[in-house]
Amino acid sequence: MMTVLAAAAEGGNVATELAREFGWNKILFIAQVINFILVIFVLKTFAFKPILAILEQRSKRIEEGEEKLKRIETQLAESEKATAETIEKANADAKRLIEEAKASAVTLSEEKAQEAISSAQAILAKAEEAAKAERATMVTELKKDFGRLVAATTTQVTGKVLSEADQKTINEDALAAVEG
Repeated sequence: MMTVLAAAAEGGNVATELAREFGWNKILFIAQVINFILVIFVLKTFAFKPILAILEQRSKRIEEGEEKLKRIETQLAESEKATAETIEKANADAKRLIEEAKASAVTLSEEKAQEAISSAQAILAKAEEAAKAERATMVTELKKDFGRLVAATTTQVTGKVLSEADQKTINEDALAAVEG
């Protein structure tokens, strides 16, 4: 190495001294450069290109997977939103149906109560009519009985037998006095 520095100090050709000192051979150097270029070409053609192609495919697959994931997340969010809307609508329909059923039950209950009231009123009216008819029958019977009693009492008090016209007149006078 000292000789290289000495040659440099003397102003000689440094490159020639370096080549001689390290054993540099021009032909071997060119062969090494050609060999290096060939190795790079072979590696690039048969190793790097397939590896880069595989990496590119994987990169594309990863991108596609991410896009699919985003689409799936979007679809899932839309599906959840639609499901929530459907559930909300079903709940609203159920509430409405329950309210309608309650209103229908109240209406039906009121109708049945009105039917029961009108049925009870009809029964009371029939009972009242029956009572009036019974009373009228009893009044008629009482009038007959009263007339006979008055006629019988009059016959006993006067001691004479009354004619039918006399009995009728006494009965009418007695009934007029009772009714009036």
